[in-house]
Amino acid sequence: MSNLKRLHRQANQVLVSDSVHVPSPCASICVVHPTEGLCEGCLRNLHEIAAWGQMPSTQQREVWQHIQLRCEARLAQS
Repeated sequence: MSNLKRLHRQANQVLVSDSVHVPSPCASICVVHPTEGLCEGCLRNLHEIAAWGQMPSTQQREVWQHIQLRCEARLAQS
């Protein structure tokens, strides 16, 4: 399974979960695309990556929603 499909599946799982803890989307593939500005591993932008640890769980879930949409857009292109 590709990293993109795995990330999309994880986003879906996080967004339906009612757990207080929201897992980090980091996949330890820390390469920022030069024009898109998104990490190739987790599809977060630099602001989302830097602020993650200080975000409340509601905001972390919003980032996961952005990741889900970014995954869907990339999957639709392939």
